[in-house]
Amino acid sequence: MYGADLTEIHDLIHESRGKDYGAEARELTRRVRRLRPDARSLLDVACGTGAHLRHFAGLFDAVAGLELSEPMVRAARRALPDVPVHTGDMRAFDIDARFDVVTCMFGSLGYATTEAELHAALAAFARHLTPGGVVAVDPWWFPETYLDGHVSADVTTVAGRTVARVSHSAREGEACRMDVHYVVADAQGGARHFTETHRISLFPRTAYEKAFRAAGLTVVYVPGPHSGRGLFLGAAPRDRATA
Repeated sequence: MYGADLTEIHDLIHESRGKDYGAEARELTRRVRRLRPDARSLLDVACGTGAHLRHFAGLFDAVAGLELSEPMVRAARRALPDVPVHTGDMRAFDIDARFDVVTCMFGSLGYATTEAELHAALAAFARHLTPGGVVAVDPWWFPETYLDGHVSADVTTVAGRTVARVSHSAREGEACRMDVHYVVADAQGGARHFTETHRISLFPRTAYEKAFRAAGLTVVYVPGPHSGRGLFLGAAPRDRATA
C-alpha cells in the first residue's frame, strides 16, 4: 500500500515519465460510451491521489473514488473537495451507491494476490453498477508481456524540487516484485531517500476474463492502450436487478 512519502510525489514523477491522466480518462470515456451512451456517474476504484478522477469529474455528472491507502485518500480529498472519496478495499467494499461506470486504472487490480481475490474484486465492482453499467479495467501485465528484470530510471525537477526514481522488477512465481528507490531533494530540506516494494500479480488474460464473466459481465479486451497493457470492458445486462 502506498505511503505518505510516495503520495507527495506520485503524480509528479509519473507525469514526468509521460503519463497523461487526462488523455487516458478521455479515451476510456469514449470507449465506455460506445457501450453505455447515457452514462452519467462513475466510481474510480483504487483512485490514488485522484489524478484520473479529477478528469473524470469533467466528463461525468457525478463521480466518486475508492482508495485503500489513507495518505492517498487524504490527498485525493484535498485535490477534489467536492468529490466523495471513500476509504475501502477493492476486494470487499459497499458504499451504498450504484454507478453507470466503475473503473480501476493503472494496473491496480494486479494487487489482488490470488484469482479468488480477483473474482472478489470484480464481484464488488459489479455490485456497484446500475443495470447496463460498464466496468473498465486497465490491467497489469500478463505473464507473456511482462519484462522480467526490467529496470527504469527517471529524474524530474519542478518548482525547485528534484525527484529521481529507479525501479527494478523481477518475477516471483505468479507475480512480480518491484523495488522502487526514490531520492527527493530541494534547497530547504536537502536530499532524502526512501524505498517502496510492490508485489503485483501476473494474471493471464483468461483469468481476468473468467472473473468478469463470473461477476455476470460480458467482457471484451482492447489491446494497445495504457502503455500496451490494454483495457478490459465488461457490461452488465440492462435488465439485471440492482443488489
